[in-house]
Amino acid sequence: MTGATHSHGHSHGHSHGIADIEKNGRVLGLVALLIGSFMIAEFVGGLLSGSLALLADSGHMLSDFASLTLAWYAFRLSKREPTARMTYGADRMQILVAFGNTMLMVFLCVWIVSEAVRRIISPGAILSEMMLVIATIGLVVNILALIIISRANRDNLNVRGARLHVIGDLLGSLAAITAAGIIMMTGWTIADPLLSLVIVAIILRNAWPVMKDSAHILLEGTPDHLSGQDVRADLTGHIDDVVDIHHLHFWSITQARTVATLHARVRESAVPHDVIGRIKERLHDGFGIEHTTVEIEYDHCADDDHQHAHS
Repeated sequence: MTGATHSHGHSHGHSHGIADIEKNGRVLGLVALLIGSFMIAEFVGGLLSGSLALLADSGHMLSDFASLTLAWYAFRLSKREPTARMTYGADRMQILVAFGNTMLMVFLCVWIVSEAVRRIISPGAILSEMMLVIATIGLVVNILALIIISRANRDNLNVRGARLHVIGDLLGSLAAITAAGIIMMTGWTIADPLLSLVIVAIILRNAWPVMKDSAHILLEGTPDHLSGQDVRADLTGHIDDVVDIHHLHFWSITQARTVATLHARVRESAVPHDVIGRIKERLHDGFGIEHTTVEIEYDHCADDDHQHAHS
């Protein structure tokens, strides 16, 4: 006989994360305002000076402003309680924005590379003094933005994605300062597009982990810290009434909210409610799984019967 007992964990821990979400949102909102304020001045300066490094950095700052604003809005959405249509709430919007931010950075890097190649082939005049002044102001703004964003939770993928943008801006400012100095001393204008290519390489290297982690969550892959084999061994080894664990699935809503579903075959003498409670407690305390759905079975799996009937 297969027990029809199902249980869904509702201790989402949604409320205990609200303060952290609000703090992250405030930090990203302030950084977005700071980045957006300087972006226009840097773009105009890049046009007037003819510097690709400044134009690239202002384009990066434009994407940052949009991305940080979206990240801020994602945190606002994530505070909403679950609804009938969004049963886990809107927490995953943070992951979607983190993935979108890194994709935007990739497209921006493609443009910078194409423009750098064009300028290496056909170098143009650059007003290095103006370039140096604007890049130095940009460096100060980006350092301030990085200090502010360091107050947010660095483990959050949305914050990691936003922090990447700010670091990319800071590196862009450093590249522009270096290029301006080389041009002022030697007149070698190709230093500007060459340093832009170096920054592209650094940005892409930093963007890859965020893109990979956010895509893994969006595809509902198993969190890195969990192993089905380890969980099965733990549950059968520590809960006497559990004979077997199967149809075990893990995924994440965000990197802080892990979810699991499983079937547990138990002894005939087992009390379903008691076993379910112990499984949930073990998974929560031992593996950090916040929400678990458990199906209790006694002798065989109804899903296996269903599959055989349709094979």
